[in-house]
Formats: sequence, C-alpha cells, structure tokens
Amino acid sequence: MLVQTSQGQSGSAHVVVLGNEKGGSGKSTTALHIAVALLKAGQRVATIDLDCRQQSFTHYINNRSAWARRTGLRLELPTHYCIQLGQTLQIDENENTEFQQFMEAVSAVERTFDFIVIDTPGNDSYLMRLAHSMADTLVTPINDSFLDFDVLGTVDAATYAVTGESHYAEMVRDVRRKRRQVDGAMTDWIVVRNRLSMLGSRNKQLVADGLKDLSLRLGFRAIDGFAERVVYREFFPRGLTALDDIDEATLGTRPNLGHVTAREEVTSLLRQLKLPLDERGRRRAANRAEWFAQVDKPLDLHDIISA
Repeated sequence: MLVQTSQGQSGSAHVVVLGNEKGGSGKSTTALHIAVALLKAGQRVATIDLDCRQQSFTHYINNRSAWARRTGLRLELPTHYCIQLGQTLQIDENENTEFQQFMEAVSAVERTFDFIVIDTPGNDSYLMRLAHSMADTLVTPINDSFLDFDVLGTVDAATYAVTGESHYAEMVRDVRRKRRQVDGAMTDWIVVRNRLSMLGSRNKQLVADGLKDLSLRLGFRAIDGFAERVVYREFFPRGLTALDDIDEATLGTRPNLGHVTAREEVTSLLRQLKLPLDERGRRRAANRAEWFAQVDKPLDLHDIISA
C-alpha cells in the first residue's frame, strides 16, 4: 500500500540527492531506480545531472529513451536536465556558468513537480555542496567494503573500531546543520550498502558494525541496497530498471531469476527510503493503469514505495 506522508516544504518539490565523494558506488543506478519508481507511482519527477564530466545519469536516461523508441515500449521518462561543463580558462567563470544552469533547472521545476532527483559528481565542488544543502532526502550509496567506508569514517587497523569521521561526512553534517538554521528542515540521510556479497563474511559484519557506530554519531540510517548482480550492468545500455516489466519484449532477452530477485531488493530499498508521495499522483497512477487496462495493455504497478 502506498502511504502519503508530508512534504518537507509546502508547495515545493521534495529534493532527493544522490551523493558520495567516490565513484563506482552506484549513484546513477540508484538515482534512476528512484526516479522510475516515483514515476510509476504517478509522481511528477524531474532529474538533474550535476556530473558535468561523466554524465552517467544522463547517458542512462538517454539509453532509456532510445530503447523506448526502438521497441515501442511505454517506458516512463523524467523531465531531465544535464548541467554542461564550463569551457573557459577561468575557474570562477566556469563555476558561475554551471551555477546559473543549475538554478535555472531548479527554478523551472520546483513548484510544478513533486520530486527532483539530483545525481552529484564523485568529487567535492561548489555545486555538489549546494545540492547537498538542498536535499530533503540524501542517499549515499557505498560499496560494501572498508575502501568505500573510508568516505564516511576511519577505523583502527587492529580492532576495526571507528576512530573518526571523514571529510565527506563532516561536509554533510555541516550542510545539514546550516539547512536547519535557514528553514528548520531536517535532511533524512540514508547510507545504502551496495554490491553486497550474497555470502556471509567477517568483513561484511565488520562493515555493518562500523556503519552502526557511525550512524549514531552522524545521524544517518544505514540500509541494504543492491547485491553484486550482472543484471544491473545489463540494464544500463537499454536504460532499464528492475522495476520495468520482466519479459522478453522489454529486456530484449529472456528473463531469469536474477531479474526477479533484483526487483525484490530494489522494492525493499525503495520502501525503506520512505519518500513522501502526493495523493494526486497516486490517483494519476490509478487512472493510468485503468486506461491501459481498457486498451488491453495493462500496466504492471507494484507497491514499491511506502512509509
């Protein structure tokens, strides 16, 4: 069952930011799954790619659009903006150009959309910090290892006990504090453990223990994300997600157990994010499903988000 919760700012979009100062943690994959889940729930979703160089989020969405055209499938697509890299030799001019693009994108959608999903680059920058300060929900994916744990905190080499917080964690704490001072809003920070091993291990438990300790210090929620599955890498060229129809027409190949299991873990992740849904969006989703049923093309909707 989809449950409505209150929006952080009345009349403005709920901002979901994917942030981490390390690449390869699954930010873009997680961002698109969140956006598609919200679209399937009838929400009006805009997306912004702040990674001016890599643009993985933009490529993922472009791949989705191209696959929809090629196959004739009705794949949900957000209204997307990609911030272009400044091209001058002056750093200040480049930052100002990128800032203006970002502000124009936000201004265009913040009052007419239910959600804005922002993917940030894997490095510290002015825009990256600005996006973090705007976040109503901050999602930080990390791979399930101490190499990625280092983005959040440090541990003792002998005991693996947490000994301190990292630069990124300190930055997030700072922008959350400033956000509270400005408008009284509280950012819900969620650390998502990706590339989970499907086998138990001492390292897995040590990472879990370290995250539990850090969560008490920093005030985030730690939840399980995506396991190490080939299907997630296969989704990217076609812009697909685990939430799309699991059939040969959509996938371009025969579905397997990995696709079904991936959907289950994505569904679990999205429930735990507890994103606020607009009631009007829920009605739009129901009306759309009824319309598709009438034309003999049912829309497969699942309760993929709940509070």
